[in-house]
Amino acid sequence: MQPEPMGLEPSADPAAPEAAARAAIAGAAQQLGLPLEPAAIDRLIAYLALMQRWNRVYNLTALRDPAQMLSHHLIDCLAVLPALRRHAQGRPLRILDVGSGGGLPGVVLAIVQGDWSVTCIDAVAKKAGFVRQVAGELALPNLRSVHGRVEALPADARFDVIVSRAFASLVDFTTLSRTQLAPDGVWLAMKGRAPDDEAAALGPGVSVFHVEPLRVPGLPEQRCLVWLRPHGGR
Repeated sequence: MQPEPMGLEPSADPAAPEAAARAAIAGAAQQLGLPLEPAAIDRLIAYLALMQRWNRVYNLTALRDPAQMLSHHLIDCLAVLPALRRHAQGRPLRILDVGSGGGLPGVVLAIVQGDWSVTCIDAVAKKAGFVRQVAGELALPNLRSVHGRVEALPADARFDVIVSRAFASLVDFTTLSRTQLAPDGVWLAMKGRAPDDEAAALGPGVSVFHVEPLRVPGLPEQRCLVWLRPHGGR
């Protein structure tokens, strides 16, 4: 039997959905061993509300149900933070979120990690515009939104971690963004099942060095993180 979606049940109390979302986020963070400041939870709630409002007009995501947007988008992206924190080892990261869409996972990373510099890039202008609006409304100076294609970014734009969530195959992801990878940088692909066929298709200059199973609180679906690096990288 599948678990029920986390929070946001219908209620006559207009404050109930926000309270339920807040409890769901706090509970998921606790399960992930991810301490969250109250201000971060406030911004995550505000981000979810903005996504719901803009989605009525701009089709940021195919999901319409608030509970599913919370569990399948926001909490799904929160689950990446512990792995990224381990990789960072306390140093600030420069992160590029490729094909960011409505800012997943880039906005979530920028909200929780104020010391990380996060750039979201998407080829769809309305989606890049939404992320720009989020950065302004939520006062996130560490979040930048770019409208365009990753391969068109300036050659001097280099990032410690380039992340994607349902953007493309591993081959396309790494090929298109290779010039943006800093020395000793890594790619991080958020996937469902382990993409063995995609990994086998990688060229000789890129390798998968770790496939990390990911448990997302409240979601029964399989998730994993695929870590890649160019040959000769650390």
